[in-house]
Amino acid sequence: MISVVIPILNEEIILPELARRLTEALKKLKLPWEVIFVDDGSSDGSYTAIQGLHTRDKRFKAVRFSRNFGHQVAISAGIEFARGDAVVIMDGDLQDPPEILPLFVGQWRDGADVVYAIRTKRKESILKRMAYASFYRLIRHLSSLDIPLNSGDFCLISRRVADTLRSLPEKQRFVRGLRRWAGFRQVGLEYERDRRYAGKPKYTLGKLLTLAYDGIFSFSTVPLRIAVYTGFSLSIIAFLGGLWVIYDKVFNRIAIVGWASTMVVTTFIGGAILSTLGVIGEYIGRVYEEVKNRPLYIIQDRIGL
Repeated sequence: MISVVIPILNEEIILPELARRLTEALKKLKLPWEVIFVDDGSSDGSYTAIQGLHTRDKRFKAVRFSRNFGHQVAISAGIEFARGDAVVIMDGDLQDPPEILPLFVGQWRDGADVVYAIRTKRKESILKRMAYASFYRLIRHLSSLDIPLNSGDFCLISRRVADTLRSLPEKQRFVRGLRRWAGFRQVGLEYERDRRYAGKPKYTLGKLLTLAYDGIFSFSTVPLRIAVYTGFSLSIIAFLGGLWVIYDKVFNRIAIVGWASTMVVTTFIGGAILSTLGVIGEYIGRVYEEVKNRPLYIIQDRIGL
């Protein structure tokens, strides 16, 4: 069986076309399949539309959250419920074309445990493209994992990779990083990312920054090392500056004058200290979220599961 996991947030107008294209693509596989929609707190008629899809075809199923828990959590919930030998993860805005699913399955049949999509072209604003490019390169340099450039959540994972992801307990989810961390044989598949079929993008700038934070702080301790290196560097500069002041006073009888330079140095050091505390606080905050051990999500309703 092939399971397709799709997080949904206010995609009522897209769902009929999404279901049609999915059905056509999955028919070509000649395998049993299921589609699991995860309604992440939609405020429109998305869940009602999914109920209609299930009435016509029982292979369309759904989980409905009690509120919005976030895109990465919705993906994780879908993996929890997926029963397939392979699990496909894709977005519900049709930027991830269902028509390439047979290519995913072909690579999986050839022995790949993870088949991830690589975006060769984005049909989005230049500002958003620059933000994504910067993010992928930054996390690749900071993280200990070799996360492929321009690879998003659109992928196919085997049953053993899905079970591995299900066993990971952390609350701050960055699925594409966890997918890479799991290991096994992973191959990339290039595709051209389409424009959103209809409606407005759900990933705002704030949500993209949150995703970037999760990716960096969940898979890298480099920010802490930068804070340490900054502290050592400022200490050395301050020590050398102190020696220079003493030398000038003893041998040249000159006292350092100028409040402006003093204020600049003081402000710079104060900013460095606050930045360092902010980095440490980010890690402590994540530890705090983990130790509370709250459930990752709460289910209000489900269809066919």
